[in-house]
Order: sequence, then C-alpha cells, then structure tokens
Amino acid sequence: MRDFLTERPNLNGATILVTGGTGSFGKAMIHHLLENFEPRRVIIFSRDEMKQWEMSFDPKFRDRRNLRYFIGDVRDLGRLEMAMRGVDYVIHTAALKHVPAAEYNPFECIRTNVHGAENVVQASIRTGVKRVIALSTDKAANPINLYGASKLASDKIFVAANHLAGSSETRFSVVRYGNVIGSRGSIVPLFRKLVAEGTDHLPITDERMTRFWITLVQGVRFVLSSFAIMRGGEIFVPKLPSMKVTDVARAIAPGLPLKMIGMRPGEKLHEIMITREDSFNTLELPDRYVIEPAFIMWSATRSELPGASKVAEGFHYSSDDNVEWLSKTELDQMLVGS
Repeated sequence: MRDFLTERPNLNGATILVTGGTGSFGKAMIHHLLENFEPRRVIIFSRDEMKQWEMSFDPKFRDRRNLRYFIGDVRDLGRLEMAMRGVDYVIHTAALKHVPAAEYNPFECIRTNVHGAENVVQASIRTGVKRVIALSTDKAANPINLYGASKLASDKIFVAANHLAGSSETRFSVVRYGNVIGSRGSIVPLFRKLVAEGTDHLPITDERMTRFWITLVQGVRFVLSSFAIMRGGEIFVPKLPSMKVTDVARAIAPGLPLKMIGMRPGEKLHEIMITREDSFNTLELPDRYVIEPAFIMWSATRSELPGASKVAEGFHYSSDDNVEWLSKTELDQMLVGS
C-alpha cells in the first residue's frame, strides 16, 4: 500500500485544529496526530455535541489531556475566530458531502461548503494561523452536481486566500483525492451492510463505472506530507489506483448477482481529478501531482518545488484511463481495517 508520507512535517509542540473533527477522516487524522506526534493541543471543531461526547469515550481518545472539543459551525465566523486563537495548523474537512442531499438542499450546501470556506480563510488570516489545508474531492474537477461545484468554489477560495493573506505568514493549500474506502457514504460500507443483512443482490448504478480508491490512513498521511512541502496555493492530487465498481462488488461478495439500477442524479460515470485545462499548471512528483496556482501575486520569490517536472500539455487524470488498477488482492489489503 502506498505510504505518501515522503515528507514529515514537524508538528511537535504545535496546536492543530480540525474542522469536522468527528467525521471519519477527522477522527483518523486526530488519532494519527496523537500517536505519531507530540502536539501541544489538538482542537476538534464540529457542530454535533453527541458525536463529540461519543468520541471523548472512545478508548483511542479517552483521557487525552491535549485534546479540546469545541462546539461550532464553519458558518459562524466569530466562533471560528475564537477557536483558532493560538492555532498553528488548520485541517479543514467540514462539508456537506452527500450528492443528492446537496441537490435537494442547495442553500444549505452553499452556506457550509462555500461560505464556510470563506469563514475559515478569514478566521485563519485574522488569528495568524501558519498553514491551512482544505480537503477537496474528485467531484470538484469538471463538476456536474452542486456538491462538486461548491467544492470547486471552495478550492478557488483557498487558492486565492494566499493573495488575500498578503505578506502575513498564513498560507493555504488544497488536497484533492478520490473515494475513501470505509468512510461514511462510501459504497464499501453499504455493500458490507447489505451482505450482513442477507441481501440476494448488490445494486450497481452502471457496470462501466470506475473510481479512484484511497484508504483513510493513506489520506491522512497524504495531507500531512502536503503540509511539509506546501508553499501556498497548490492543489495536491495523489497518484491512486482505479477499479471498476462491479469489481469492488465482486470482491466483497463473490457469489452475489449484481443488479443495475441506473445512475443517480448528479453522478458521473468516471471521476476526474485533473482536467486537460489544468495541465498547463500541473507538476508531477513520484507519488503525486501538484496543480500550481495560475496567479502567484503573493510571492515574487516563490521557489520551485524540488524534484517536480511539468506534465505534458493536454494531460488529464481520470479514473477510466488510469495507468494503475487495483487487483482483488490489493483491494483486500486496503479493506483490512477499513
């Protein structure tokens, strides 16, 4: 399994805030921080007090003296500013992510994913946060649904935030990756749940559908390694394997038939993480691609990224014509512990 932690940031003694800290990724990130670093404080910023209460009794987090639970919503700028006092690093994971829910509740999606991004930027600059990484999604590239469009807007806000920060220390970057195996909303837990309930088939939206796949642990390590090399304004894209959704279903339940149910509103047949239009600003490293900002007005002395090379003009990164594909054995390895 690819490691991604090619560079290791120094987070010992730092104060780190995670928005959406009670979600699947947030909890995995916080556990990794506590186990592998010695942070001064880790602040869990989320709006669900029940999830925070449950998390505080989880053996992985119980009796951690450097954990702080902060009730708040990214829609509330004042609350974010209060939570970010003395914070060095922010990992922004909070979002409304369910595609059909976003289509049906567009105002709520915009308030959290777009206005919330604006608030995180403003609060970070005002409180002097050093580094901010925002989590994006493959759906933000060539979006066809509101969730993807709202995350594209969020990406643009975080890239432009470096210009807004001016000469201050605060720098912003974005991490964009594909489907997280085992996270809430992933198809893997759904398939496993149906199998456990004794289903006689697994539902597939389209037999041609492909996706990029990453584990929570890989996602956490990729974000942390991006902290170590970010200069501000980059969108970091990991090199990931693809797999057809039908192959995922057969790997989880080899004996069950598959039933085609048609694609949901706003769903893509294949996912793309780098468009052809982005190729003009994209660099390649051994384990990732880096989409550089088109305008770099905030740093006249911006250094080159060591070891990076330009991709070919017209390059794109899509799950259907990927050069790396998951085998059943490799998927089984990724599923362990997910």
